[in-house]
Amino acid sequence: MCLGVPGKIIALLDNHMAIVDVEGNQMEISLALLQEARAEQYVLIHAGFAMEIITEDVAEETMYYLMEMQKYANGA
Repeated sequence: MCLGVPGKIIALLDNHMAIVDVEGNQMEISLALLQEARAEQYVLIHAGFAMEIITEDVAEETMYYLMEMQKYANGA
């Protein structure tokens, strides 16, 4: 089982790369597996690769549940 993190594509780069925003953190990822992705779309990211295009609603819901899991992992 893989864990994907949602991010919003904010810039497309050369060689099927992009800059994404994940909760205010920007990082470079590969679009090699999802070359149809475009700026302003949300993607599910795993191991530095965009794996799936998702809606903003799905991105927000996924991030909510990831944050909830983090609370329990930290003993909250």
